[in-house]
Amino acid sequence: MANAIRVRFCPSPTGNPHVGLVRTALFNWAFARHNQGTMVFRIEDTDAARDSEESYEQLLDSLRWLGLDWDEGPETGGPHAPYRQSQRMDIYKDVADKLLAGGYAYRCYCTATELDERREAARAAGRPSGYDGTCRDLTDEQKAAYEAEGREAIVRFRMPDEPITFTDVVRGELTFTPDNVPDYGIVRANGAPLYTLVNPVDDALMEITHVLRGEDLLSSTPRQIALYKALIELGVAKDVPVFGHLPYVMGEGNKKLSKRDPQASLNIYRERGFLPEGLLNYLSLLGWSFSADQDVFTIPEMVAKFDIADVNANPARFDLKKAESINGDHIRMLDVKAFTEACEPWLRAPHAPWAPEDFDRAAWEAIAPHAQTRLTVLSEITANVDFLFLKEPVQDEASWQKAMKEGSDALLRTARAKLEAADWTSPESLKNAVLAAGEEHGLKLGKAQAPVRVAVTGRTVGLPLFESLEILGKERTLARIDAALAKLAS
Repeated sequence: MANAIRVRFCPSPTGNPHVGLVRTALFNWAFARHNQGTMVFRIEDTDAARDSEESYEQLLDSLRWLGLDWDEGPETGGPHAPYRQSQRMDIYKDVADKLLAGGYAYRCYCTATELDERREAARAAGRPSGYDGTCRDLTDEQKAAYEAEGREAIVRFRMPDEPITFTDVVRGELTFTPDNVPDYGIVRANGAPLYTLVNPVDDALMEITHVLRGEDLLSSTPRQIALYKALIELGVAKDVPVFGHLPYVMGEGNKKLSKRDPQASLNIYRERGFLPEGLLNYLSLLGWSFSADQDVFTIPEMVAKFDIADVNANPARFDLKKAESINGDHIRMLDVKAFTEACEPWLRAPHAPWAPEDFDRAAWEAIAPHAQTRLTVLSEITANVDFLFLKEPVQDEASWQKAMKEGSDALLRTARAKLEAADWTSPESLKNAVLAAGEEHGLKLGKAQAPVRVAVTGRTVGLPLFESLEILGKERTLARIDAALAKLAS
């Protein structure tokens, strides 16, 4: 059975990919890989008004960046091609015609105004406000009369009159009564198929065994199960797939994270320098747990352990601080060479504020191991190492005011003299020089090194100071202390 598992990830190419969508892709991919199954990547692009080729290309690029490969789909091909719904319209028309001919669907001539009026009346009477079946059993004469009026018909699927029960692999057994699942549209009046038809039809034809998707689609599941059963009777489908509805990802204020939320866009995390492994590690924790005492793990480790039955049905809150922390752990898991290569984009324009010719690769490679211990996202590297490549340190007035207290000029003069006499091949020697300067002024190392750090780097917080001074070099360090003393004297 394990080898027969087939899952699908089927986003619409609208806007930028968001983290909730990525979490869905990840769980499907991990489930397929854990079970040596097949991952189908399908594009639901039947909404011409909202879909765009740019979004389509972003989807492919995003999955490639994340390392979530697919076995069938765009660029890969497969036995069920094409994998873009916009190229499968003839298939949907054929299935819709079969559903009509078999009595599983019917033409509905109700106007939007009539539907609204009947819904309002049902609500006022305390009844369910779904479609009331007016056109379910029209005679040929009634249909002809409607068409003579110029009415256009949509196609509705005929729901069964008994409850629909299924076992959700995340939520357990669920039952929907007929009152809550009325007949629904599957083809627009202009002949365009709706999501309610094309999604189950593609799942059936592509032999999808497990539909793992967001909780927001749970209410459509009984309708799709009824359609699957009709497709089985028509010989279009083989089986009803197993369903699993993944928990909501919540944002600020315990509201469902939407595409419009600032922290929802995948592009933000790429631009900030999240590692794909770090982001996927965190997203996997939104509804699933590796173990009670381990939050950081590799993606192969996740795949080895992932079971969809272990997904929690409760909503999961997106915690940016935790995401950053886990990403920082993954940065430290890299070997130094991989880390230096991963940082490269943030050491060049437009991120880098220094001229290309001022970049010193030897200095960068020397500071990289120290930087690796401090970052949570790769984009932080720019501000952490800019003191090495700028001709003068950044002018951060808040840092200056915080570090340059009364007596800082005297401390800096003492520190300069001791640094000038120190051994510049040893960070420990530089530390002892600043420590000794502090002792002369009644200051511990933490207080003594603050003015030195701001004079040299421009900031109160940064990489290990004495290793930074060694890499910057004696001449540039002393020149920056001199410049700070001149500023204090002005």
